Amino acid sequence: MSNLETKPMEMRCGAAAAGERPAEAARVDVLTARKVPLGGPRAMTVRRTLPQRARTLIGAWCFADHYGPDDVSLTGGMDVAPHPHTGLQTVSWLFGGEIEHRDSLGSHAYVRPGELNLMTGGFGICHSEVSTPRTTILHGVQLWVALPEEHRNAERAFQHHAPEPVRIDGAEIRVFLGSLAGDVSPVRTFTPLVGAEILLRPRATVTLAVDPGFEHGLLVDQGDVRLGDTLVAPAELGYARPGSDALMLTNDSDDIARMVLLGGTPFEEEIVMWWNFVGRSHQDIVEARSAWMNGADGARFGEVKGYDGDRLPAPELPNGSLKPRGRVR
Repeated sequence: MSNLETKPMEMRCGAAAAGERPAEAARVDVLTARKVPLGGPRAMTVRRTLPQRARTLIGAWCFADHYGPDDVSLTGGMDVAPHPHTGLQTVSWLFGGEIEHRDSLGSHAYVRPGELNLMTGGFGICHSEVSTPRTTILHGVQLWVALPEEHRNAERAFQHHAPEPVRIDGAEIRVFLGSLAGDVSPVRTFTPLVGAEILLRPRATVTLAVDPGFEHGLLVDQGDVRLGDTLVAPAELGYARPGSDALMLTNDSDDIARMVLLGGTPFEEEIVMWWNFVGRSHQDIVEARSAWMNGADGARFGEVKGYDGDRLPAPELPNGSLKPRGRVR
C-alpha cells in the first residue's frame, strides 16, 4: 500500500519520544501509534507504529500500518492508484476483506485473509490496490521491509503464500515469513526475518522459541496481551530487544486475542525513507521521484495495466536535505 500522505515526514529517530511509553518490564518497550489519514475527504485512517522517533526499524521491518475494521460503505474502501516503490519489499496481510493487486511485473492477484502477498520493489516497481466489491469490512496490516545495500536494486518480484495454521498451547499461528513454532515459510527475503499472525485463546499463555539474535515487535490487533510481563494494548507495538531465546505471550482478555509478530536481526545500515521510496541518500530519493514524475514510458518503474485511472503523483520534496537514519540502539 502507498504512503498517501501529501506531506510525508522525513523519518527521524531518537532516544526519547512522545510515541513511546516507558517499559513496564525489563527489555520491553511499548510504542504507541499515530493516526494517519490516507487520501481525500473519505480517507481511511491507519495507525502507524513504524517508523517513529522512538524506533526506526525492527530487524529490516521499516514500516507498519494497521487499519480497520473499516466499513467501506462509509469510507469508500481502498482505491490506491498506481504508485512506485524502491529499495523495499511490501508485505500485505489481511484480517478481513479482499484487495485486488496489479503491478508492473504483470501480476494480477488478490489479497485475502490468511494469505501473504509480498512484492519486491528493488530498483523500481509500481502497483495499484483496490478493495473488491465483495468487501464490506476492510481490516489488516501493511508492512514494508528495507532491502540491504547489496540487494536494494534487486529485480522486481511477486510472491504469494497461504500458510497452514500451527496450533500450540491455545495459540493458532500462521507463519508468513521466516520460521516459528516448527513452521517455515518458503517466501524469499533478503535478511533474516520472521512474520506471523497469532491468535490466542482467552486467558491462554504460549511460550515461543525464538532466535536470540533477533529483535522482535508484537503488534496487537485485538485483546490485551502481555509480552513477558509488559501489557500491550490494541494498536500498540511491544518491542523486545535481542538476547532472549523465548517470548512468552499471555492473553489477559476474555475474548480471542490477535496479534502480528515481527522480528529480524538488527538492520545496521542507515536508510532514507520518504513517501514510497527507501534509499541511502537524499539524491537517491530525488532521482527516484524524478524518474516517477518524468518517466511516462515506464523505464524505471514499468506500467500497471488494467487499472482504470491515472497514476499517483509524488508529493513535493521538503526544502531541506533528507538525512540517513539508523536504528535506535
